[in-house]
Amino acid sequence: MTLTKSDIVEDLNNEIGLNKREAKELVDSLFNNIKNKLEKGHEVKLSGFGNFQLKNKSPRPGRNPRTGEDVEITARKVVTFKSGQKLKEAVKTLSSDSE
Repeated sequence: MTLTKSDIVEDLNNEIGLNKREAKELVDSLFNNIKNKLEKGHEVKLSGFGNFQLKNKSPRPGRNPRTGEDVEITARKVVTFKSGQKLKEAVKTLSSDSE
């Protein structure tokens, strides 16, 4: 199952009682805040969940899958996510229970 922003808005509406407009504003504000911090080069740490970090990727050789032509993949920054210990433990517990 995929979790969408609409699902999060619906959950906030049902579980906390925020109206949908307020819940949507809250979710949008959270994601915009994370995006803005990353754009400024900051790491984002969500306690009990995980860390969003920026990594520099070096240029490297690649291949165009359609033509087979060799191309240079340019250097760039990418966002990575590393789950926190509490999230890892929660997922580990879930996968053990389902087996």
